[in-house]
Amino acid sequence: MIIIPIGENEAGRRLDRFLRKYLEKAPLSFIYRAVRKDVKVNGARKPAEYVLQAGDQLALYLSDEELARLRRDRKRGRTHKTFRVIYEDENVLIVNKPAGLLTHGNGQERRDHLANQVVDYLIEEGAYDPRRQSSFSPAPVNRLDRNTSGLVLFALNYPVQRLLNERIRSRQGIGKYYRTICLGRVEAPLDLVSSMTKDETRNQVTEHAAGTEGARLMRTEVRPLAAGALDRMPVSLCQVQIDTGRTHQIRVQMAGAGHPLLGDPKYGDPAANRLAREELGLTVQLLHAETLRFRDLPTPLAYLNGRSFTAQPPVRFQAAEEALFGLSGGQTRR
Repeated sequence: MIIIPIGENEAGRRLDRFLRKYLEKAPLSFIYRAVRKDVKVNGARKPAEYVLQAGDQLALYLSDEELARLRRDRKRGRTHKTFRVIYEDENVLIVNKPAGLLTHGNGQERRDHLANQVVDYLIEEGAYDPRRQSSFSPAPVNRLDRNTSGLVLFALNYPVQRLLNERIRSRQGIGKYYRTICLGRVEAPLDLVSSMTKDETRNQVTEHAAGTEGARLMRTEVRPLAAGALDRMPVSLCQVQIDTGRTHQIRVQMAGAGHPLLGDPKYGDPAANRLAREELGLTVQLLHAETLRFRDLPTPLAYLNGRSFTAQPPVRFQAAEEALFGLSGGQTRR
């Protein structure tokens, strides 16, 4: 028998969902059979939908051998830290992710991604001990594409993770602002509203009219910052705020509005991309998650209300701004 004390990082989870996280390699059929036969909470059987409370004692009637077989081996080689810390306290960590690094792992890269790098950093700093956590691991609450640089927000305990995930889903309290360079002259602010579907096999998004059945809503606000030219081709530096957070949202909506991102190999203009490669050395789009702003957050994150955090664009982005707009160091001009 294994006794698992339920702390703040486990409280608020349904029993079945806690077990799915704790016994990561167990099939669903095993989880629900265990709830019926092999699990007690505070000495009593509980239904799968029981919500765990801080102070509960969960008894799991499994042998050590079964437990080892059903839990994922958390030992791994240390990753090399490539992100920069922007802000850190006991509840949240905000980091600047470099372009080229995955936020989460995928089938090709399972180890060296941002989420693992952050966990290794927190272990090294003494802020997280995986041996003392039954199911919680610090995790990002927003996600950036591999080639998008900028701010990623991590929750450092389960109550905060639950709160931030709810705010992200409801699109309340967290403003996300990006910086990008696009083709054409953006003369006035744009309010882009449409819908999308995604081809998972090609990892490509198709834009549809807002309200299309079976498609997901996207809304993006664009504000021009500076006008310039690549050779004789007009380009614009823009600040972009996303109200929804769909895959490739900024890239596909800007392309649909006639302003594809410079260098974007998937949704961009091939002729402009060739010129950007020759003149600026660009092989992918310039898109940077520049600012996070917080408002109307409840306890325990009310202290963040009214605060904003900013990360400068990477060197290659700043070099392009200087070449195209005569700007340096993240300046703006209108």
